[in-house]
Amino acid sequence: MNLLIKHIVNLFSKLALVTLLFVLFTSEVHAQKEAKRYEIDAKRAGVSPTDKDALPRGREFIRLDSTYYVGWLYQGMYMYERSVDAPGYARCLPLVRKAFLLLEKDFGRKLKTIFDDPYVYYEFNQRFSDYLMMASTLREVYENLNKADSAMWIVNSVADKNFRRDFFNVAGTKAWIIHRNRFYTKSKYAFLGNSVQENEKLAFNACYEGFARIRRNAAQNNLWFGEQHANMDRNGVYHYLALLHSYNKNYDSSEYYYKQMLRSGYISFNNYGSLKLETGFFAKSYEYYSEDKYKYGQDKHLMEPYYYLPVLDVFANRTKNAIDLAREAINYSKSSPGFGWYNLAIGRSYIYNGQLDSGMHAIDKAANFSEVHIGTTLTQPQYEFTASILKLLYLRNKVAQVQFLNKNWWYSPSVLYDATVLKASLHTQEFLVANMLAENPERSRIYYDLFCGESTVTWDEIGGLMIKYSPKFFIKMMDEYLKSDPRDKIKRYFELMKIRLMWRDGDKREAHNSALNLLETTKLDVNAEKLFLYRLYEQLAISSKKYGTDSDVDFYTASMIEQYSTLVPTSDVKPKVYLNITGDNDDVIANAVKQLKNANVDLQSSAVSGGLNVRVNIIKRGIKYEVKVSSEINGNEICKNEKFLFRDPVIGGEEIVLRMFGSKGAPEVEAKQTSNPNAKK
Repeated sequence: MNLLIKHIVNLFSKLALVTLLFVLFTSEVHAQKEAKRYEIDAKRAGVSPTDKDALPRGREFIRLDSTYYVGWLYQGMYMYERSVDAPGYARCLPLVRKAFLLLEKDFGRKLKTIFDDPYVYYEFNQRFSDYLMMASTLREVYENLNKADSAMWIVNSVADKNFRRDFFNVAGTKAWIIHRNRFYTKSKYAFLGNSVQENEKLAFNACYEGFARIRRNAAQNNLWFGEQHANMDRNGVYHYLALLHSYNKNYDSSEYYYKQMLRSGYISFNNYGSLKLETGFFAKSYEYYSEDKYKYGQDKHLMEPYYYLPVLDVFANRTKNAIDLAREAINYSKSSPGFGWYNLAIGRSYIYNGQLDSGMHAIDKAANFSEVHIGTTLTQPQYEFTASILKLLYLRNKVAQVQFLNKNWWYSPSVLYDATVLKASLHTQEFLVANMLAENPERSRIYYDLFCGESTVTWDEIGGLMIKYSPKFFIKMMDEYLKSDPRDKIKRYFELMKIRLMWRDGDKREAHNSALNLLETTKLDVNAEKLFLYRLYEQLAISSKKYGTDSDVDFYTASMIEQYSTLVPTSDVKPKVYLNITGDNDDVIANAVKQLKNANVDLQSSAVSGGLNVRVNIIKRGIKYEVKVSSEINGNEICKNEKFLFRDPVIGGEEIVLRMFGSKGAPEVEAKQTSNPNAKK
């Protein structure tokens, strides 16, 4: 028995010794770890995680202690700051996520108490700042990689901390993620509902919960941060509520929240510009978008003003300015996020300027670019649809232009071949776009509404689809909009769309009378809405051939040229043109003039009022020919001394036609390539 007791005592003595040694060892290890972490914290002072020295500094920190979040934070933030595409964000993701998880593991529990006492808030303020930075960055990386469920996990992780003051803006960020993915259902993302309407309700509720949270904590936060803190925090929620109300067509509410933000100086003029665009205040929209043109500095995301300002310029027939704006953004972005959107913008601008092939080149460039949609509610499906509908616009205009430039095109084998190939591509593209529309659950809101702040296509582009497909269906839809839509300045667009649909559907007399009434009763911004006027005059020029007089047709055709001359070569009208041709004369020039006179115009023997009066001077310069073109109608200049060089007489003659209607182009036009090498003129 004594031996047993002695053995037990012996055993406990050894266990005590082992325990003591373990405690001493772990204490030493802990002390060493604390010393290393103290060293890391000291060395990070003065070096930002985004500095050029952050990467080697981060590697050094990881060598010192790979279980400490700071080294991973420095490496992750360094790579994040330099990422401009999906592969770049995918490379930085593991580093940022590891930093976030390590910070959560070591300091998550303490962070929950950070607002319990001012001393704790002061002591752990660096950890708190790092946590918010990591959470925000990781959420953005997940969103940039289209991992919305993971982004929402981050938001919920921050929400679980129940910070008394929400510097992260949990409410607004939740609303943003839900709204950005509103067209999906809970089968894709668990945090969503089963329809766009359900998702929008969830987004609104997130914002209202944000307001409730601000109210609940106002008294204590006033003591810490002053009484103005609540206004600042509410502005963060106002931002998202304004977006949501605009999308849901609660325009008075959206305007209210923008005015609240405007008073405090916390406002996105870019988003306010979208509201004004959607409600038809185009000049004010242009002003607000212009305010935010340079707001984003070096940020690597889509600068939306550089997409939407060219759209407004297209509406106003300022296509040259639209091209310059989009080119400025392209040169600035250098293949970073937004590059694809800017190419779509310049592609549209070229097409409305009459430079169709340049437009299609830009659209193809966008379609082949892997765009990353950062800092915007615009998404990949919208990007793909916009590229597709702009290609459709190109093909329609190209078919019409080929036929305009060659009035007897069906007698020319090569032109007939070109037109046939283009029409086949056009029908294929129409089928593709129709399928894309059919698969879009919010097509009525962002497309058929003609104007929507979340849309990336214009009323004119979507209108072409409506006319092509089901006129009766869309006539009924336009009637419903005319009765219920609250936007007075947009109703004329619904009326114009209805008129064009009625004409297509065979109700031609009513369409003509309605167009006359619309012209007589409409008050608009003539400087900002030239595209609207052009389409209205075009409709009247066409319908007046049957229901008007020759002088009516001439008047409306001249008005088309005055409003938007570059679109005339894609129309079905036949404008009166007087040509005054001077300069040298040889076979090449003679053939160029022959091609020029082959355009579908009503050639006049002398200058005519209400017609396009054109002066063309052609001089031989070595093996090339220099052309200068000037034109005017009713004293309004269309182009002045538009100069270019050509060699091929066919392309030279066609280019003269386009330039005399106001299109710009290259200083030297390329020789025309025959589409069908076996065809003869």
